[in-house]
Amino acid sequence: MSTEDVFIGAIDQGTSSTRFIIYDGSAKPIGSHQVEFTQFYPQAGWVEHDPMEIVESVKVCVAKAMDKATADGFNVDKNLKAIGLTNQRETTLVWSKSTGLPLYNAIVWMDARTTAICSRLEKELSGGKSHFVESCGLPISSYFSALKLLWLIENVDAVREAVEEKDALFGTIDTWLIWQLTGGLKGGLHVTDVSNASRTLLMNLKTLDWDESTLQELGIPAEILPKIVSNAEIIGNVAAGWPFAGVPIAGCLGDQHAAMLGQACRRGEAKSTYGTGAFILMNTGDEIVKSTHGLLTTVAFKLGKEAKTTYALEGSVAIAGAAVQWLRDSVGMISNSKEIEELASQVESSQGVYFVPAFNGLFAPYWREDARGVCIGITRFTTKAHIARAVLESIAFQVKDVLDAMHKDAGKVESNEFLLRVDGGATVNNLLMQIQADLTGNPVIRPADIETTARGAAFAAGLAIGVFKEDYIFDSTEKMEDAIVFRPVMTEEVRTKKVESWSKAVTRSYDLADLAL
Repeated sequence: MSTEDVFIGAIDQGTSSTRFIIYDGSAKPIGSHQVEFTQFYPQAGWVEHDPMEIVESVKVCVAKAMDKATADGFNVDKNLKAIGLTNQRETTLVWSKSTGLPLYNAIVWMDARTTAICSRLEKELSGGKSHFVESCGLPISSYFSALKLLWLIENVDAVREAVEEKDALFGTIDTWLIWQLTGGLKGGLHVTDVSNASRTLLMNLKTLDWDESTLQELGIPAEILPKIVSNAEIIGNVAAGWPFAGVPIAGCLGDQHAAMLGQACRRGEAKSTYGTGAFILMNTGDEIVKSTHGLLTTVAFKLGKEAKTTYALEGSVAIAGAAVQWLRDSVGMISNSKEIEELASQVESSQGVYFVPAFNGLFAPYWREDARGVCIGITRFTTKAHIARAVLESIAFQVKDVLDAMHKDAGKVESNEFLLRVDGGATVNNLLMQIQADLTGNPVIRPADIETTARGAAFAAGLAIGVFKEDYIFDSTEKMEDAIVFRPVMTEEVRTKKVESWSKAVTRSYDLADLAL
């Protein structure tokens, strides 16, 4: 197939916005559109999305991106050959088979309402917090979808009744969108992919199927779960009513797995995506590496029905860019996210101020659901510039903590700990990237195209229909030509002191949660 007149669309459905990017046969973007959607905070620690608003945001982005590409002379209506999908992971919803409507808002991945359920299960199950690690690679945590599903069943009458009456469909956002894209009530497909399934706490990492013993222990009926497919295969065709009706959906990955593919991370290589949170993954090849340092074992990707499964170690940071949004929206210290770089650059250091953004607890490698945000080290000398810099440093410190744990866990995996590939919206902040290099003591590489999540989804879809080959995707030489490298300038003495102070600040955030949440 000639790639000259082939276009591939990528739906990138994130935590705070949705975008649709159209790529040509060389994986170059030729049209895109992005819209933000509403974040709901019904109680402290709760975060929700309206599933119907998410669907509408996809429709808007698709239509406008295609219009832009068409206006620029690209015949996308005729030559759009496949759609890839990538999504915010762990965000959970249940909808009705008979009406097609959500039975409750989607519970977002960072939502902390399941803390009590987690505590209960840790006491009831023999292995405590690590009870499911052997089969699913994940600890019991409010982070994962299964606990959110249990909360919905136990607390929402409409969900419980639908489950009892066999009228319920469970899914993460990928499942919900594929069901909508392929027809909804008129034949919509109920599927998920291995990467998203690996984040539910319900999929066995070895068999890549729902783990029967886990379902029994949690009391979750198998019939409400979607079918699990690979990341690069033709799942189904888009139904009538969409601008690209008839085009196959040929790729689907959770956002961090898509970014890993978009960054062409080979065995032993790590990437960090900076968005609402920060997510660091290291490719461990076909080996399932069990963490003893607070990380998660997960599927990286499976690029075809018969392809080998590639695994990864992951460390998830709940609050990264969201801390900047908090400064903007809740504190009013800045009027837009870009201002934080200029403000923080007004001082050469945070002058002993440390900010720990444990708004809803801390994820890897700490796993402290009882943690809450703290800002310490404040004096009369402290200004908003010092606080802004401390917020940026908090993002980089959290990523460093994950990387340190990752290289301890990697063991015999030949990890390249001398560089970190970065992507995501927050990487446009040059000061943040320099701070990251300084605190890790190693180079940070930012590609010319930082939207590697959408790029990874396009790669997967293109691979499924024969537009791309794996050799092309993983040949990073061409992709790194225009990359910017941030090199550390901080001395080891200063770095060591700052890391020690940060560690003290983290411990100050413990045991501050209202456990009645």
